[in-house]
This record gives sequence, structure tokens and C-alpha cells, in this order.
Amino acid sequence: MNLNEATLENVEYMIDTIKSKLKMATAAAMQSTHFDLARYEDIKDLYDVVVSKPSFSISEVEALVSELGKLRNS
Repeated sequence: MNLNEATLENVEYMIDTIKSKLKMATAAAMQSTHFDLARYEDIKDLYDVVVSKPSFSISEVEALVSELGKLRNS
């Protein structure tokens, strides 16, 4: 998978990976369709941070989920 291409499929893959890795309790509420391709680079940056670490503290998860929420379409 080439995540350097801004596609809806890549957004879906990255959002699903982020939700899984962070073990989000509210994952069902965070759908890939809630994100715009215009924010692709920001989503990819967040994805890169999430996949680069084996685990997260509670405060890190809260901060990452907050950032993910800011990237959602309003």
C-alpha cells in the first residue's frame, strides 16, 4: 500500500489502524468517511506517530484522540 497517495482507501486504512492501535473505546463513532482528503497529510502525520510506537500512556492516547478529533469534518 502506497500511503504517499491521497486516496479515500488510504484514509480508511490509516484511520482503522489508528483506532486499532489506540484501542479506542469510541472507535465506531470515528469513521473514515468523517475525514476529508484535504487533511490527508495531517492524518498521515498522526498515523506515522501512532505506528512508530509500540504502546502509549493514557495521556498520550487522549492527546492523539484529541488530534484525530480535530481532523474530522465539522
